[in-house]
Amino acid sequence: MQRYITIIGGGLAGVEVANMLLKANIPVKLKDMKPYKKSPAHKNDNFAELVCSNSLRSKDTLTSGVGILQSELNQLGSIVMKSAIKNEVPAGGALAVNRDDFANDITNELKQNPLFSFESEEIMDLPKDEGINVIATGPLTSETLTLKIKEFTGNNNLHFFDALAPIIYGDSIDYNEAWFQSRYDKGEATDYLNCALTKEEYYNFIDDLLKAEKVEFKDFEKNTPYFEGCLPVEVMAERGVETLAYGPLKPVGLSNPKTPDTRPYAVIQLRKENKEGTLFNMVGFQTKMKHKAQMEVFRKIPALKNAVFARLGGIHRNTFINSPEVLNDDFSLKGRENIHFAGQIMGCEGYIESASMGLLLGLILVAKIKGIDFKMPPQTTAIGAMYHHVRGVSKTGRFEPMNINFGLFPEIENHKIKGKNRKAFYSERAKKDFEEWVNQEVAKIF
Repeated sequence: MQRYITIIGGGLAGVEVANMLLKANIPVKLKDMKPYKKSPAHKNDNFAELVCSNSLRSKDTLTSGVGILQSELNQLGSIVMKSAIKNEVPAGGALAVNRDDFANDITNELKQNPLFSFESEEIMDLPKDEGINVIATGPLTSETLTLKIKEFTGNNNLHFFDALAPIIYGDSIDYNEAWFQSRYDKGEATDYLNCALTKEEYYNFIDDLLKAEKVEFKDFEKNTPYFEGCLPVEVMAERGVETLAYGPLKPVGLSNPKTPDTRPYAVIQLRKENKEGTLFNMVGFQTKMKHKAQMEVFRKIPALKNAVFARLGGIHRNTFINSPEVLNDDFSLKGRENIHFAGQIMGCEGYIESASMGLLLGLILVAKIKGIDFKMPPQTTAIGAMYHHVRGVSKTGRFEPMNINFGLFPEIENHKIKGKNRKAFYSERAKKDFEEWVNQEVAKIF
């Protein structure tokens, strides 16, 4: 048996690969440039650092693809889901975590395993040794390694921007101008704090967003497209004055008890970053505004007029490869089959999606090392749908990052099933087929 598997990158995908291998008593060496070097988005030294949001999105296993994916990962022994459940903070129907405790628990669990070793090193080239290697460097892969991947594949990697939302200290919010309520009263009443805008305030706010000074991109970044699922708030505003009012600022499902006879024209929602409620994340407010402009614009929201920011919004470039063209079915690199890829760098967007492809690669490698014939999960399951996205080409004919959603599942032939019933059908089918796959395939590995 090989001495150990080398994993490059300690994000959500990297830790899931490591966890699956360790469960099979296969030694792992993880290499990450932290703490030796950090990207602009990283702040601490732990593995599995959440940089964009503390939310892993909806927990709903009946009407949400990501909820189904969370459930499947949990059943497969995901280290990410284990820590998320342990460190959950209230967030209505979403799975949000205390991000520091979440990362700290994962880091400690891996480092305490005697078969696990770690080296802090920035990898500048594709691995040269003949053993099994995994590249799980995520969306922030360094320029040097990115160029080496491009050189080898002969394919220009694609890029898109991903933006961070500001975080506000809870004691700096004017609670006389805000109220606690989850949309449609889902979850606990105190999960979200709502900041209302009148029509006049909303239009002034949009005007301020559009006029605010923005981050200037470097020459190599200027033609990089945004990921549609994480657009900066001012980019959405540029698409039309009402775009935000029908998007992240929509007032539906909310009623301000301070003005019961008047429906807000728009609502900014703040989500707790921790159980204590000392920190709040501006939901859907990813931004490319300069820091000074952010403080000026966001403080014009009545409830945030005295806001103190624990973190202002930011923007970073994400990198992904054209996986259908350059990878084999087992995520190995064509022409260098001892090198495998995992996570967001393959074109799966989102924390849970990244973790799922890391966990799946872990299963693939365990089966490979043990000489076991292993079949991939069916597309009717959430993890299978994500796998088929990474391995296939979208209906548009262009491969681009994608969150898990029911559009990735095989269509239902019975067109009479619609709405919630249709989603419930997807969910029940996924549950049935997932259990069958686990019993037939995963059971052979462990």
